[in-house]
Amino acid sequence: MATPSLVLQDGSALSTLDRKLLVLERLFALLSGLAVFSLMVLAVVSVSGRNFMNAPLPGYVDWIEQAMPLIAFMGVAFVMREGGHIRMDILVGRLRGRALYLAELITTTGVLVLMILMVWGTWSHFERSFDFAAPLWSRDSSMDISLPIWPAKLLAPVAFSILCLRLCLQIWAYMRGIITGQTVAVPVIADAAKQAKLEANQLEDQN
Repeated sequence: MATPSLVLQDGSALSTLDRKLLVLERLFALLSGLAVFSLMVLAVVSVSGRNFMNAPLPGYVDWIEQAMPLIAFMGVAFVMREGGHIRMDILVGRLRGRALYLAELITTTGVLVLMILMVWGTWSHFERSFDFAAPLWSRDSSMDISLPIWPAKLLAPVAFSILCLRLCLQIWAYMRGIITGQTVAVPVIADAAKQAKLEANQLEDQN
């Protein structure tokens, strides 16, 4: 069950940019979900064809390879915004106020540096695959039905770039928190009791 967002908002420029970026992040997350659903449909078609007509879907594995970046990367910025990634809160969870914002600023800055390197590396990987002069603009293709691989390789630097934008906003938010003592546009750490209350409220709203 999805936990309601704990991201605070106000009328500041930071919060406005957060909401605008959230629209793009939700779109990417939707594409990721549609990719998962599409693979389910392809699996049904392939298994049904094999069992009833002795003709499985051609290039089934190739289509899975194309969809994997959609599933793995497109929702990463949205999950970062919601604070849904796996993290160790043993130490950070004990911090409050400016000490918490400082710790989050340091870790978020480290993640941003890593993701910038990832954008650079994945873009280089895409460039090695893409070629305007080649058939279907591709220097390489899948093994079975020869799908061009560059679209799948392009998804990684695009998704990581959106994540970098999210991390920049969060760094801004934590710097603001260190200065003012309050922050928005970042997920608020909730204890188990608060999480349980939010989930109970969500169930009541659905009923």
